[in-house]
Amino acid sequence: MVFKCQADSYLKQYESKVVACTKVECKVENEIGKLVKTKGYEVELEDTILFPEGGGQPDDRGTINDVPVKRVTRKGSKALHFVTSELSVGDTVSMEVDWKRRFDHMQQHSGQHLITAIADTMFGFKTTSWDLGKSISFIELDTPAVTADQLFQIECCANKSIREGVDVIVHVTQVGSPILQSVRARGLPDDHVGDVRIVEMKGIDTNMCCGTHVSNLSHLQCIKLLSAEKGKKGKTNLCFLTGDRILDYAGKCYANEKELTKQLKCGPEQHVEAVERSMKQLRVAQKNCTTLLRDVAVLEAAIFTKKFDAGSTKLLSMHRKEGNVEFMNIISNEVSDQKAFLFLTVGDEKGEGMFLISGPGNFIKECGTTLIETIVGKGQMKEFKMQGKAQKLQNREKALAVVQE
Repeated sequence: MVFKCQADSYLKQYESKVVACTKVECKVENEIGKLVKTKGYEVELEDTILFPEGGGQPDDRGTINDVPVKRVTRKGSKALHFVTSELSVGDTVSMEVDWKRRFDHMQQHSGQHLITAIADTMFGFKTTSWDLGKSISFIELDTPAVTADQLFQIECCANKSIREGVDVIVHVTQVGSPILQSVRARGLPDDHVGDVRIVEMKGIDTNMCCGTHVSNLSHLQCIKLLSAEKGKKGKTNLCFLTGDRILDYAGKCYANEKELTKQLKCGPEQHVEAVERSMKQLRVAQKNCTTLLRDVAVLEAAIFTKKFDAGSTKLLSMHRKEGNVEFMNIISNEVSDQKAFLFLTVGDEKGEGMFLISGPGNFIKECGTTLIETIVGKGQMKEFKMQGKAQKLQNREKALAVVQE
């Protein structure tokens, strides 16, 4: 079956009758994009302007009688709409598509067809799959590499076709029609029922496809091929933007450029040089900091050892926010006397960090579990020492009390 959304991709509102409404539980995206099980209803209509997921294109969003449609899936010849409110069978309902999302998908899908056709015609690069991403999409090409010059040629050819305003025409034919032998296709789904759609870009490509498309390539505005990245199994991922996404991308890039100009105190043409210079300075500073931290660890261990030998203390308790595992290990190794008690922590004193404890006899076995529970940590024990990660260093004083006991 060819749905109304496929017959006219530009139709934004439509009325249809409810054929079925079944109570179900479905996984839908929440506000942060995570799939969660949600109770609701699966609604089948006589026809729909909401596209069900397929052909690499995500499903539409919209409303039925102002009730948000959370998901649209296809099952054979049926489009099933998931909503959280029950609808009455036989009622005529009004649909409205989320046009911003729909038009974006139309632009990306038609852009993919155009790039796929040009890459194949110019260089014989076959498309094996594609992904319509939330911000950037990519096409998987069956070639180990795409050169910068090839990327440029494909992009130029695609934008030339867009400027020429090439028509995009949808044809409907029957399964088994001879015309299907001459079109680009990856085969029909096993549960396909009814007519077959062919998307034709005049003089460029004919492709069997179920998705929604623009009616003219000028509606893509332009195409930008961002990169050709190494993919799986000797293939290449061609990352691209088209349509309104390019305007969004350009706006964000300019905002970033403006902020970098402010932070780096130089013009855009000097940004790379300024960042490289800052990174070099940072590496030198980090190296110096590491050296100083090691020196501090040795010094702290020496001060404690002197006090320990004098009998004035048996416990070294220390927290160093800027410290690391190496800092604690240096102190532990420098304090060679196994009769000494060590309780060392590094990291955020009000959050997560690392710890090291050591002591004579059965100290670790007797106190280790309680200490770890106090700072909510996980660690490994080796002889007289235990170290690991802590989630709540704000409980350090409570843990110290355990050690002191």
